[in-house]
Amino acid sequence: MDVIKDILTFLADNVFGQVPILIGLITLIGLILQRKRFEDVFAGALRATIGVVILFIGVEVFTGGLTSFQTVLASAMDTTPPKADNTLADFLTQQGGTVALVITVAFLVHVLVVRLFPAARYLYLTGHLMFWISTVTVASLVTIAPDADQLTLVLCGAGFVAAYWTLQPLWMRPLMRRVMPDDRFGFAHTSSLACLITGYAARPLGSREKHDTEKLKLPRQLSFFKDVNVSTALIITVIMLVGVALADDGVVTKAAAEMDDKLSPWVWAILVGLRFAGGIAILLFGVRMFLGEIVPAFKGFSDRVIPGTRPALDAPTVFPVAPTAVMVGFVASTAVFLVCLGVFAGIGWFTLAPPMIMLFFVGGAAALFGNVVAGWRGAVLGGVITGLILAVGQAVTWDLYEKTAPELATLADPDWYAIAWLLKAAEPVAGGSAVWLVPAVALAAMVATLLLLGRADKRRAAVADADGDADGDAAPEGTAPAKA
Repeated sequence: MDVIKDILTFLADNVFGQVPILIGLITLIGLILQRKRFEDVFAGALRATIGVVILFIGVEVFTGGLTSFQTVLASAMDTTPPKADNTLADFLTQQGGTVALVITVAFLVHVLVVRLFPAARYLYLTGHLMFWISTVTVASLVTIAPDADQLTLVLCGAGFVAAYWTLQPLWMRPLMRRVMPDDRFGFAHTSSLACLITGYAARPLGSREKHDTEKLKLPRQLSFFKDVNVSTALIITVIMLVGVALADDGVVTKAAAEMDDKLSPWVWAILVGLRFAGGIAILLFGVRMFLGEIVPAFKGFSDRVIPGTRPALDAPTVFPVAPTAVMVGFVASTAVFLVCLGVFAGIGWFTLAPPMIMLFFVGGAAALFGNVVAGWRGAVLGGVITGLILAVGQAVTWDLYEKTAPELATLADPDWYAIAWLLKAAEPVAGGSAVWLVPAVALAAMVATLLLLGRADKRRAAVADADGDADGDAAPEGTAPAKA
């Protein structure tokens, strides 16, 4: 038993938890299954791996500045982030092995489900979110069933997580088809709740055709804003300079010293804005590089291992579709969150910690999907919805994790809050020894959904075949039936 546990933990830590390795291996196997030449297999797998590494380098470049800016913003708003007796580090020390086992078992179950049910369609491949979703789920299960042993936590957590990984790309599919009409890959990110709300709420606001953020007409003097690198650098730099002006001198000086102890805080603010823009450019380059390899390579899996399946990938993979919308969402979500920070502190409810990284990725994703529905109006709405969800979610979820890892509330994406409160709501029925109801209900709901989707797909296929036959019968002799 210990050997199996060690193997599963090794896979979680060294394969599923390492996105470049996971993507590289999948690309390698996919190309081998297509019987590509050795040089094509080797180069393709390496390019996909390097693309992911470049993506994460870009993330590190711009998030490094955002982390420091988070402290500056808190000082500028004269707020102190909440303190906790328990920490995420302590929780992972106690339950890190459980989380690793949940990741591995859940992924094996997920692969099996996708293989058995054609309607499942997507294989969830966002490695770092595999870790975080498993961590949130284990923390929630510990909260509602504090006496559960490790085996119970692993099996219950794996069942719930596998159902989430299977269904999440599916409920995002209608919106993703607007972004990627060819359905090359799915959307696998824990911002999906904000994206869905935005997609439906933005419908009355207009259309993408009239208001697309990427086609906005600007006066000649402001035409430089159409260059996403220039507009990003300018907007973030202005926000940084305002933060420096309002923040405590000691906090700002300390933040600037982390980059260079001889650096002026004002110059530091400008450099952070420039690094942010550079990081985004690097990220988008990495996305294009690894997508150019993983999508065609995945055809090997689709043809030979899991017929008809597609990869479901991280949020930045769609950012190149509308980078201006991403920036609109980030700015709008940050503005709304800061307003909430001031209001919550003013009424004495909760002191928020600005989650700049989440505001960028979630706000950007929600805005992008809002843009495909209603153009710039939908993009702004996506940012507003993101700011509200992250602010309210943080305030109401902090105490939920007070005995496990309260930082999960400040690091959270919208889906984390949904999972936390869904499992908390199930506590009266599925708490304690009845915790097994959690995976049972989740897996049952997943299977029911997949069966219904499968029937719907068969009906659509039958209608399409009937239309094709009708076209063929009606076609003049000697001509081919019209194609749909």
